[in-house]
Amino acid sequence: MNFAIGVDAGGTASRAVALAEDGTRLGSGLGGGSNPNSVPAEQAAAAVAAVIADAMRGLDPSLLRACVIGMAGTSKLTDPAVATIFETALRPLGLKGKPRFVSDAEAAFASATEEPDGTVLIAGTGSIAGRIRGRRMASVVGGYGWLLGDEGSGFWIGREAVRRTLDALHGDLPLGKLATAVLAEAGVPPDETRAAHLLITAANADLPVRLSRFAPLVSDAAAADPVARDIVERAAAQLVEAALAAREPGETTPVVLVGSVLGNESPVGELVRADLSDLRVLASSDGVGGAVRLAMIDAFGEHAATRPSRGVTD
Repeated sequence: MNFAIGVDAGGTASRAVALAEDGTRLGSGLGGGSNPNSVPAEQAAAAVAAVIADAMRGLDPSLLRACVIGMAGTSKLTDPAVATIFETALRPLGLKGKPRFVSDAEAAFASATEEPDGTVLIAGTGSIAGRIRGRRMASVVGGYGWLLGDEGSGFWIGREAVRRTLDALHGDLPLGKLATAVLAEAGVPPDETRAAHLLITAANADLPVRLSRFAPLVSDAAAADPVARDIVERAAAQLVEAALAAREPGETTPVVLVGSVLGNESPVGELVRADLSDLRVLASSDGVGGAVRLAMIDAFGEHAATRPSRGVTD
């Protein structure tokens, strides 16, 4: 039975699903993180190979018609040494042809809609907006990483929370709900005379991207704290601006939202959906579903687009 495989190569977990041409689920795999930006390339490649092997257990590799791997760290594969590590790890599986690596944004978009064109807006730890054409990323807005951009992301929100707390401390202003929570998260007593210096030291002692751990505090405080609400509103405005900049004038294609900052329980996500309410806004949380949909299309043609992703992770 001919089949296709889709893989979601995430930073903390990896999943793979094998589907027959008629959409029947034939196998699946679950393993560790495989984003080469988050873990060593050897570890990432081994994790991808392991979940594919699990999904193919008992299947004839010669009947595999397509394999699509959705990965946030696809840029790493432009390094020949990293690409060789992945090729070496996958070679023992006996895959027919080379797997196709796609960005996590492309996989997320495909998981939410059968349409080939539209916009994807991602806001998790980082942020990026992309114009999708033919299920491929045609252009991007943002996505420059924490040092150069990622406006509206979890990192950006967390950094703003710390900065606004420092402003309150330096200005000898009353500490609101957000500032109090930030100091507690950083392990700094609010009545400490050197609280600002201790907060700066605590923030700089960790990896910069770890500032994103303060982002949930902003969501928690947004309803009661005007400072938190201001951060939420600014984050939403920047994300909406990025999404609209990725679209052509008058475009009616869907907008797919991805990431924790844009979730149903997030105040940022609530504002973004409200600001984009005149567009078709969809949500995605199923990267492996999108990857296997793309693999089915690669393997069996456009007619396969409506078949695969629903329920593949059950």
